[in-house]
Amino acid sequence: MKAGKVVSLVVAATLAVVAALMVLIFETAPGLQQGLEGVPIIVRIGIIAGALGVIYYLILCPVGLLFDRAMREMHRFFVEVATSEQVTPYRVPKWLIPLMHAFTGAVEHFRQQEVDFRNQLRDLEVRHRVSEVQRRQIEAVLHALRDGVLVTDSFNEIVMANDMAANALGFETKDAIHHPLEQVIQDQRMIELVSDAKETMNTAERFHVEHELAVGHDENGNPTGSCLFDLTLACVEDHKHEVGGVVTILHDLTREREISQMKSDFVSKASHELRTPLSSIRAYVEMLVDGEAEDESSRQEFYQIIHNETERLGRLIDNMLNISRIEAGIVQIEREIVDPKELIERAVETIGLQAQAKNISLHTKLAPVSLQVEGDADMLYQAVLNLASNAVKYTPEGGRVTLTADSDNLTRSVVISVVDTGLGIPPDAVSKLFEKFFRVENYKRIAKGTGLGLNLCKHIVETLHNGQIGVESKLGMGSKFWFSIPMRYAGSQAA
Repeated sequence: MKAGKVVSLVVAATLAVVAALMVLIFETAPGLQQGLEGVPIIVRIGIIAGALGVIYYLILCPVGLLFDRAMREMHRFFVEVATSEQVTPYRVPKWLIPLMHAFTGAVEHFRQQEVDFRNQLRDLEVRHRVSEVQRRQIEAVLHALRDGVLVTDSFNEIVMANDMAANALGFETKDAIHHPLEQVIQDQRMIELVSDAKETMNTAERFHVEHELAVGHDENGNPTGSCLFDLTLACVEDHKHEVGGVVTILHDLTREREISQMKSDFVSKASHELRTPLSSIRAYVEMLVDGEAEDESSRQEFYQIIHNETERLGRLIDNMLNISRIEAGIVQIEREIVDPKELIERAVETIGLQAQAKNISLHTKLAPVSLQVEGDADMLYQAVLNLASNAVKYTPEGGRVTLTADSDNLTRSVVISVVDTGLGIPPDAVSKLFEKFFRVENYKRIAKGTGLGLNLCKHIVETLHNGQIGVESKLGMGSKFWFSIPMRYAGSQAA
C-alpha cells in the first residue's frame, strides 16, 4: 500500500474522531447550543465532518499526494545510489532537499571510505604476498646453512628453526613451531642460555658460549654420544624497538676439533718418524767425523747405514707428500688401459731379491682371460708393490707369498690380492691398519717402516680409482690384502 493512501486513511479516521469530539463539546457548552437548537446530533456530526472533509480534500489531500511522490522519488534515489554508479538527479520538495543533500554527502563519504579501504586492502594483500615470499626465501636460506639456526619470540616460543638445529636439538621442525622451548628440547642448559640472553635486553651485543649437546639415545633414554657446539645468541627487536626474541646459531665444532686433533697427531707422528732416521744419520756421521771407523770395511758399513736411512727418509717424505696431494685433490693422474697382470709381474720382479734373501717363495695366480682396468698405471703399481713388500717383510723365512688377479663380473671390477703365510694381524689392530703412521706395536722390531704405506694404498684405490680395499687376517696364520678397481672409471668419489 502506498504511503499517500495510508496517510489519507489515517487522516479520514482522524477527521471522524475530531467531528465526534466537537459534537460532544457543543453538547456540553451552553453558549454553543443556542445556534444549533433543534438540529439533530447526527446532522451536527455530518455538518462538522463535511466541513472537515472539504478542508481535507482541498488542503490535506494534495499534501498527501506530494508526500507520496516525494517518498517514491526518495525510494528510487536510494535504490539507484545503492545499486548503480549513475544516479538520476532527484526531484523532491524543497523542504526535503537538505535531507537529500545530507544523505548524498554521507553516501559519497562512505564510497570514498570504501575506495580507501579497498586500496588499503589491496596494499595489505601485496605486502602480505611480498612478506610471504620473503619468509620463504629466509626459510630457504636458513635450511641451506650448515649451521643450526633457532629463533624464539618474547614468550620463548619457537618461531623459526632449520633442519640443522632440529637435528642437533632432537626435534621435528614442523612440530616445534609456535611451541614453548621448554616443551621442545630437553637440554636445560640451552633453555637457560636463551632465557638469560633475552633478559639482558641488549640488542647490540652477541654472546658466544661453547656447549656440549648430547646426541643419540639408547633404549633407556641415555645419550650415546655428544657434539661440541659454539652457540651465538643475539637479541632481536620488535616493532616497538624492544626485545622481541632471541636468535641462536649453533656451529658444530666437533669435526673441527677432530681435524685439529688429527693435524696435531699427524705433526707429532711425522716428527717422530722423521727424527728416527735423522738421529741415525747424525750418529753415524758424527762417528765418521770423530774417526771411529778406523778401517775401510767399517766406513763402508757406516756409509751403507747412512744410505739406507736416507732412502727411508726419502720414502717417508714422498709418501707424506703423495698422501697430502691426494687428500687435497691436486694429484693429476693419467688414466689409461692398464693390464693387472703386468703390474703383478713388475712387483714380483722388484721384490724378488728381498724375498730371496729370506727364502720366501713368490707365486702368482692370474686369470686365464684378459683383464683390463682404466686407471693410472704408476699409482696402481705402487699400491701392488706396497702390499707385496709388506707381505715379504712380515713373513718369516721359508714362507710363501701369492699374488692373484681375477675379475668380479657382478661388480664389473678386477680384484688383486696378496696372500702371505706371515704373522697375521691382531683383531684389535685390523680396524686401524689403514690409518696414518699406524703400526702394530709388537711388529716394529721385526721390520722397519713408516706406517704410511697402507694409508697411501687406501687413497690410491678409493680416492683416485673409486675402488675398495680390505684385509682378512688371523693371528699366526697369515693375511690377505685385496683391492678391487672398476674396469671402467665412473668419476671420482671419495670413499
